[in-house]
This record gives sequence, C-alpha cells and structure tokens, in this order.
Amino acid sequence: MSDAPELGEVETARSRLEAVRREVARVYVGDRTAVGLMLVALLARGHVLLEGVPGVAKTTLVKAFGATLGCSIRRIQFTPDLLPADITGTYVLSPRDGTFALRPGPVFANVVLADEINRAPAKTQSALLEAMQERQVTIEGDRYELPNPFLVLATQNPVDLEGTYALPEAQIDRFLVRVRMGYPSHRDEVAMLRQHGVATPEPAAVLTAADVLWLQSLAARVHVEDDLHEYAVSLSAFTRVHARVVLGASPRATLSLVRAAKAHAVTSGRPYVTPDDLRAVADSVLAHRLVLSPEVEGEPGARSAVVAEALERVGYRRAVRPV
Repeated sequence: MSDAPELGEVETARSRLEAVRREVARVYVGDRTAVGLMLVALLARGHVLLEGVPGVAKTTLVKAFGATLGCSIRRIQFTPDLLPADITGTYVLSPRDGTFALRPGPVFANVVLADEINRAPAKTQSALLEAMQERQVTIEGDRYELPNPFLVLATQNPVDLEGTYALPEAQIDRFLVRVRMGYPSHRDEVAMLRQHGVATPEPAAVLTAADVLWLQSLAARVHVEDDLHEYAVSLSAFTRVHARVVLGASPRATLSLVRAAKAHAVTSGRPYVTPDDLRAVADSVLAHRLVLSPEVEGEPGARSAVVAEALERVGYRRAVRPV
C-alpha cells in the first residue's frame, strides 16, 4: 500500500499520544485502559460512551482528556427537561431589526462532553444522531457543518438507576467504543486521595486541532491485509447467528472494528494492523451493539461473553500467497 505511513511518522504519533496519557494521568487516577480506548476513538474519528456508577470519575476523565486536545470544548448536562434545541441550537428573533439569527447550540464544538446522556428522554438523545454520524446538524431545514475534528465524549449511569433512560439502539451504534468503568483498585484510590488532597491539578493542552487531524489522517492510512478484513467479517458474522443474540453486529460495526484496529496499531507504534489489534478492541467496539434475547438481556457481561466466544471460536488464518 503506497500511501501507508512510515515507521518514523507512527513513532512521532505515538510520542504525541503518550504525552496525552501523561497529562491525563495528572488528573485521573484509575484504569489506563479507558484512556487507551479514548485515544483509539479519537484517532478513528469515533465517539466514546463511558458507563459506570456515579462517583467513579467519568466526568473527571472526559474533561481532562478533552482539555489535553487543545480544541474547542462544550459541555452538555443532560436532564429530563432538556430539549433538542438546547443541543443543536435554534433561530432567535432579533427585536431590533425583526430578523431571525441562528443561536448555535453547544454541539458546535470540536469536543462535546455529554454528561449523563441517559438522563434525557429518547427525543433529546436522538438530537445527537445526525451530528455524530454525519458531522452536521439540520435546524429548521438549514444544514450546518460542525467543526472538524468533532468528538462526542458521553457518560452514562447504569440503566437500572432511578431517572435514567436506555439509549436507542440507533444511537448506541453511533458510539465507536463503550468503556465500562468500575471502582478503582485500593492502590489507585489511595493515590487519588493523596493526589487530590491539596489542590486538583489542571491538565494542559498538549495537542492542537491540527495535530488531531494529522493523527486521524495517519490512522486512516494504516495498512490492513485482506486476511484481516476476512477475520473482522467473520467475527461480526459469528454474532449474527449466535443463539443468544437477536441482532448481531451490523456492517457498520465491522467497519468500526477495522477503524479502531488501525488506530490501536498507531498507539502501539505500528504502521500495519495485526490480529491482536482486532482482538484488543473487539469487545469495546462490538459488545454494546448486540441486542440479546430477552432471557439473557439482563445478565451482567452477557454481551461481552458473546464477543469473547467469537474471539475463541473464530480463528485467524493467513492466506497462502504466490511468490
């Protein structure tokens, strides 16, 4: 592949991403896997859904991560009375000249922090659908492009908590990765108390919007062998015929899996994808997109179990090519 990135470019990108990790670690103490998946989503031009009980630093993490990118940031606090126009914006009458002018909503930013997204009803949640998929919004029939890059970092509480609404399947599918955040380890919680005991550190911007666009362009050029395309399709196909799955991974999910694997390769310092890249991101990309049968829908980890079974039973075979 002639336009595949050079190793030196990938090493430069990896060093820039490590700077982001270090800066986030000054504020967020916890599982580093979450930060890695957010970087994967950033490079793959995807969106992130962080799920966990209240108080496990979901908002702290997304705010710190967003601040390191050096891009415009807006935060939306989702509540039951939030309206779609509160997200996208609306036309407002100017009394002075009697004309209507657009008042842009908070979605017009490079990074949108959607806090507790599942505390708003489905009508309001769906206001983000067009923005997340097409990087544009339509207001009163007029189409407006969103800034580039554009990234939604959403947090949600478990759906069994009071005052929460389950996200529609169509919107769940727009999130490239879902990150499940649990309680920190004993060691991490002690470190958190020590680090935040005096004053909460402020993260610094270590990238710019131009840097983010360059990183995304680099990840898009990462080389993928046809064998790995076959492997990705086989993983998705396994979920579609599983006995406990009503709706398996869609073709959009397969595309997302490959995009995330390419981004993971960059974070690992490689200009090409390996089977391990696909395996590393499979659960975070595929599990939340599965619709399970009613009898197992409420079982904790049931979706991840299906993906784990796919990884175990679907083998990767490298094709024999003529010399």
